[in-house]
Amino acid sequence: MSVEFLLTSLVLAVTPGTGVVFTVAAALSQGARGGAVAALGCTLGIVPHVAAAMTGLAAVLPASAVAFTVLKYLGVAYLLYLAWSTLREHGALRLEPAGGPPRSPRQVVVSAVLVNLLNPKLTIFFLAFLPQFVRDDGALPLLQMLQLSGAFMAVTFVVFLGYGWAAAAVRPHVLSRPSVLTWMRRTFAAAFVALGARLALAER
Repeated sequence: MSVEFLLTSLVLAVTPGTGVVFTVAAALSQGARGGAVAALGCTLGIVPHVAAAMTGLAAVLPASAVAFTVLKYLGVAYLLYLAWSTLREHGALRLEPAGGPPRSPRQVVVSAVLVNLLNPKLTIFFLAFLPQFVRDDGALPLLQMLQLSGAFMAVTFVVFLGYGWAAAAVRPHVLSRPSVLTWMRRTFAAAFVALGARLALAER
């Protein structure tokens, strides 16, 4: 496995996107544990895209305008739902004071998986990204892609854990200031709307 692949994976994981925003919001809501659960869910959300790339199903999205558009707008709708949930102060992303009722880990994981699952650009990305690092003189291509996918997911999980830990560290300061809490809710809602708009404008 090349250093170039690991560095590229690190850069991609660190770059803020829907998974990062979701993980940070979950950590602010539930602390380090919530951030870890969200990081796990976002990482698991990568699995279907990797599987699609490895089996050739990912090729359907660039070739089919209907399939790409349907999946894209499902993703847009879900991001807008997350924005609405954040503003309404309910759901897995609700920022709640310390000692409040804990959010279900299952709910957080499912939401996190959907964040990545409903993004057709990820499938196309893996279709183009993974094969670049498969060596012609190495082991079986399928085995190499499995190894590369596992490494990418491990890097993603560790980076997201770091984002969650950082958010959990400032959580007490956020929860103790109602005005900051309100501002944070609006900021996360706006971030989900912006990410939804970017996805809506995405081309194959």
